[in-house]
Amino acid sequence: MDRQAKAVVCREWGKPVQVEQITVDGPKRGEITIKVAACGVCHSDLSATTGKIQYPPPLVLGHEAAGVVVEVGEGVEGFSEGDHVVSSFISMCGKCRQCVRGHPVLCENARKAMFTLPDGTVRTRDSQGEPLNVFGACGVMAEYATLHVDNCVKVAEDVPLQNAALVGCAVMTGVGAVFNTAGLEPGSRAAVFGIGGVGLNAVQGCATAGAEMIVAVDNNPKKLAMAREFGATHTIDLNEVDDAAKAIRKLTGGVDYAFECVGAGAVVEQAYKSLGRGGTAVVVGVADPKDKTSITTLTLPADERTLKGSWLGSARPQHDFPRLLGLYRAGKLKLDELITQTYSIDEAVQAFDDMISGKNARGVIVFD
Repeated sequence: MDRQAKAVVCREWGKPVQVEQITVDGPKRGEITIKVAACGVCHSDLSATTGKIQYPPPLVLGHEAAGVVVEVGEGVEGFSEGDHVVSSFISMCGKCRQCVRGHPVLCENARKAMFTLPDGTVRTRDSQGEPLNVFGACGVMAEYATLHVDNCVKVAEDVPLQNAALVGCAVMTGVGAVFNTAGLEPGSRAAVFGIGGVGLNAVQGCATAGAEMIVAVDNNPKKLAMAREFGATHTIDLNEVDDAAKAIRKLTGGVDYAFECVGAGAVVEQAYKSLGRGGTAVVVGVADPKDKTSITTLTLPADERTLKGSWLGSARPQHDFPRLLGLYRAGKLKLDELITQTYSIDEAVQAFDDMISGKNARGVIVFD
């Protein structure tokens, strides 16, 4: 059945988001409709409004959400009405070379569902009946959303949905970069550049994995204070140093792992330069397509350094989302503390403004 819903929409790059009344069509074969309970406000959503992530408007935003299944399409197995689910903005066909090699986050067919569902169509229409694209095959910054089952992960019902939502992006991206991409060993020394929602989770990922030293780097003292709460042993305020990499090497002797969570070529260079011999720099942030990074090539073989990327924390969502929520339930992962403020959907513009100003660890839109 079709449902009326409020949704946060990007109508034009470079303009503020707006809240609109839309129609969400019921599920087709292999799809489910969820009543969204909560959706995180992520910098990637902001990047879609600026054109840094070039999803064509008009676009229903939102990719980090949790909700309850209210309708199941034909042929769907493993999901029933009433199930709690977390959205995943990566489609995983399960059949391509990357999926069968155990790298579903690199699914060769995922690009078919960047701003539509996998079949190339959408289930969202505006008040004039015109189709609306959806962020990352999700478009979950709305009261209802219809998604393909490949973009949904069923989770335990005893986890608050506003907490579970964060696993869909910020937590998976940050913690996953540590656990999956880097494989950080206990006793390692690490640095995290950029303490936003993702960087904060990289910090707590390092702490959970047993890092000996964790250096948080940012230009916002409030964010650095948050980093200490999440496990940072040292902080570097960029307002107080000329060369962060040099300061990190002086403090640690060179880190084993550096995580770039900003999305800027110059910061990637700093992360790489902060490494000790045998160190690995992991690029987590999403940079502008024209941005470039320069490194001294000789250091790759001579110091056996590694520079690698991490997309959604090298996730296997069906495995990793429940695993992360299990760590939360065991008291080993902070989710409650990540949510600095909640908003109604009518306060979406304020939620984006607060994110831009650096006010929140994570702002979350909570639906009735």
